[in-house]
Amino acid sequence: MRLRLTIAYDGSGFRGWQSQAGGGAVQDHIEAAFATLCGGERVPVHGAGRTDAGVHALGQCAHADVPPEKKIDWTAALNANLPREIRILRCVRARPDFHARYSATGKIYAYRIWNAAILSPFELRRAWHLPAPLDLEAIRLAAASFVGTHDFKPFAANRGKPEQNTIRTIYNVAIHKKGPVLTLRFHGDGFLYKMVRLMTGALVKTGQGRAPAESIAAYLEGAAGKCAFAAPAEGLYLVRVIYRIR
Repeated sequence: MRLRLTIAYDGSGFRGWQSQAGGGAVQDHIEAAFATLCGGERVPVHGAGRTDAGVHALGQCAHADVPPEKKIDWTAALNANLPREIRILRCVRARPDFHARYSATGKIYAYRIWNAAILSPFELRRAWHLPAPLDLEAIRLAAASFVGTHDFKPFAANRGKPEQNTIRTIYNVAIHKKGPVLTLRFHGDGFLYKMVRLMTGALVKTGQGRAPAESIAAYLEGAAGKCAFAAPAEGLYLVRVIYRIR
């Protein structure tokens, strides 16, 4: 029986989503919880995508196959065996052909910046602290260049082997500021390794007056090399994984 899980986690204390040889990743903890509930049998958990160490999730999605004879309230049972920093928000039976990664049609990420002189202690490891004022109009102007279908290779970090396809479509980049919190929200059909953090880094440089708004287009046109300034992991959130309703 295939289960579809919606998962939230505070990524501060984990080694990212992807299972690690030494343990400590979010996937490791969820697979350990399944093993406890399934008599020690390993139940592979397949995520919609990776998040790096320190990155948070409000709506990560994953799937797992469990013995159909198990009559368990999976949401409650998994949460009872997980660290408090990881919560299963929803667990439902899925179609046999559902795949958390390959069935996804899009994702939404948010990046939070605390733009004030003093960082609230409650925002520690949950936002990027930038005390100096930012030019929001310059950021909005630069962000518009990301919208559309482009080769985002200049905004991808090396994970050890080159990506075969670096073409992605960004549907929308929303910029919202409320009090000291500046939120950048990215909606696209998919994202490359560290792509959102590199996009955010480029926008912040524009907002700081260290780069013109036109520099984004220059990167995307292949005229400016690779973007090398990535925002820190702590401000990044995977908000939602989008699936086509069938």
